[in-house]
Amino acid sequence: MVRITRVLAVSAIAAPLLAACATIMPPSEAPVSVTGNITYRERMALPPTAQVEIQLADVSLMDAPSKTIAQQSFTADGRQVPFAFSLTVDERKLDPRGRYSVSARITDASGRLMFITDTHNGVTFDGRPRIDMGTLVMVRTR
Repeated sequence: MVRITRVLAVSAIAAPLLAACATIMPPSEAPVSVTGNITYRERMALPPTAQVEIQLADVSLMDAPSKTIAQQSFTADGRQVPFAFSLTVDERKLDPRGRYSVSARITDASGRLMFITDTHNGVTFDGRPRIDMGTLVMVRTR
């Protein structure tokens, strides 16, 4: 009976310590790459002066503007969709409780919006060095 009591006492002390070790993992030291492609379904060419912008943003707060974490911008220069993107972020700077999303937009030379992503494209940072978002489909604006 004394032996069972000792085992239970040791288990009661050790279990929370082991659980804490299992759940507290240091973030990776290397930067994380969020990659993918953007495209749209319409059969139309972009003007050579079109501006393409892809953002990774912290969208954790519902009643506040999102905070840009990483961004990639370039001019189409006559190229057409799909466009590949790669955003690099230091995972140590991210809040593990946060929500993150990738969005994209294409504007003409005057800044008028032509295409935009209209869905939430969530990103889960789970220790992988590269996160592939696949193809994000944008919709045309009028």
